Amino acid sequence: MAPSSPRPHVVVHAPALDGTRRVTEGAETLGVASHLDDVGEILRLADHYVTDVEHTDFIEWQGGGPQDWPGLSEP
Repeated sequence: MAPSSPRPHVVVHAPALDGTRRVTEGAETLGVASHLDDVGEILRLADHYVTDVEHTDFIEWQGGGPQDWPGLSEP
């Protein structure tokens, strides 16, 4: 069996106070997403073609899942 190439470790980080989420691959920041569609576009621009960003093991979601995009908290 041929060794498989390692998959990149992509992380969508916990939401910031403004609701945006940083997307990283290893130590590199790929972009900042404000919506689920942004995650797909950020990955596409990094040459990672993921057709379903909500249901893939390619992405580690931290601080909430793909549907968690809160805005600023009420004071």
